[in-house]
Amino acid sequence: MKELRSLLSELEYEVLQGDLDKEISEIVNDSRKAVKDGLFICIKGAAFDGHSVALDVCKAGCVAVICEDEVNVPEGVTVIKVKDTRYAMALVSAAYFDYPAQKMKVIGITGTKGKTTTTYMVKSILEGAGHKVGLIGTIETIIGDKKIPSANTTPESYLIHKYFAEMVEVGCDCCVMEVSSQGLMMHRTAGINFAFGIFTNLEPDHIGPNEHASFEEYLSCKAMLFKQCEVGIFNCDDEHYKAVAKDCTCKVLTYGFSEGADFKASDMKLNTKPGVLGVSYKVSGKVNFDVEVDVPGKFSVYNSLTAIAICSHFNADVETMKKALLAAKTRGRIEIVKVSDDFTLMIDYAHNAMSLKSLLTSLREYNPKRLVCLFGCGGNRSKLRRYEMGEVSGEFADLTVITSDNPRFEEPMDIIADIKTGIEKTSGKYVEIPDRKDAIRYVIRNGEPGDVIVLAGKGHEDYQEIKGVKYPMDERDLIRDILAEEV
Repeated sequence: MKELRSLLSELEYEVLQGDLDKEISEIVNDSRKAVKDGLFICIKGAAFDGHSVALDVCKAGCVAVICEDEVNVPEGVTVIKVKDTRYAMALVSAAYFDYPAQKMKVIGITGTKGKTTTTYMVKSILEGAGHKVGLIGTIETIIGDKKIPSANTTPESYLIHKYFAEMVEVGCDCCVMEVSSQGLMMHRTAGINFAFGIFTNLEPDHIGPNEHASFEEYLSCKAMLFKQCEVGIFNCDDEHYKAVAKDCTCKVLTYGFSEGADFKASDMKLNTKPGVLGVSYKVSGKVNFDVEVDVPGKFSVYNSLTAIAICSHFNADVETMKKALLAAKTRGRIEIVKVSDDFTLMIDYAHNAMSLKSLLTSLREYNPKRLVCLFGCGGNRSKLRRYEMGEVSGEFADLTVITSDNPRFEEPMDIIADIKTGIEKTSGKYVEIPDRKDAIRYVIRNGEPGDVIVLAGKGHEDYQEIKGVKYPMDERDLIRDILAEEV
């Protein structure tokens, strides 16, 4: 139980009725989870307004309500009015869990691409240096030995602080987390004092209904992180770096290939080993050593350079960083699965035209005999994405294998037809194999020496959604089954 008054200590508020001398058992913003002696926070969502159920949650036992608008509740219930209930939820949640973020060093990573891979690289290095590290991101939240699948890149503020508290309880001294533009806009990270904030890059994305109204809004939301961190680490090669850093209140450090970067990469080389693609380079400036990463592409230089810039502040020695970077792997992000010494096969989450183009153009630099791209598109989503991905794969891959992803409530062949509309704008060769396991079997059995094969779109997902049902389907398991058939 927590005293209501103490939960409001960091907030500006007005008491419309009732008193603050109440003990609160739980904070809830979902009316279905209303409890006795609970504090209910009225959140306005895209499809539902929590203010409309204030009376119901009080009947279910809640004794206090935080709101933006008027609510209809019994006389004995305390009503607290604030300017923004999402902002209030973040600060009240921090207080409820006794400010766990202050008991760790919290590292926040924002940007269009690279957040997920970089978080795992940072975790790998810091653990190698003896730290106990929690992680919150797109794929999962990791707390000690516990892994929790993620619904959002950046969870709701209550859940963030709940996770922070659990991390502190199991002995974590730092946490690395992905901070999305939506999370910043919705104040999910409000009130957290980040030890480090990282900017990876910025490209037009997440702009549209229920996301960001414009690119300018998207950029300004990313920039919010750098008004609540002690040290900001920026990719100075990105054209939007200065705009994002313009009004920051933190100490600024930079990384990239540019002259004058605090952590400067140079002498980049593409590496090819049997079944594996990677990259090596020199880092100079604040630290000086040679780096090798068994993940392909220039973006792997940026991701690892970011991790080095962060971890150099944690007294991680050079050998620890080198060893950890070589071993660091991220599930479903350019994840190389060894199936042959003759060709390279990888799984990646690229599920829109921008990410697919970035991936395929990077792999082209390795001069594969053939670049083979297997992908499908999700049902009940924009048809434009299908046309664009088809066109990108047709342009940059030597062979496209069109298959099924998550058809949801659409017919897989209708989705495949839309992808073909895009690919037929190009001269790219393609085959269509609707069953994803059959498609993967085809690319493995027909892999030629020197090929690079990409299974795109599913990444870390371990299911396929058909007609409202999620069926277990992990591409790693499918590959193992296919290889076992060959024995």
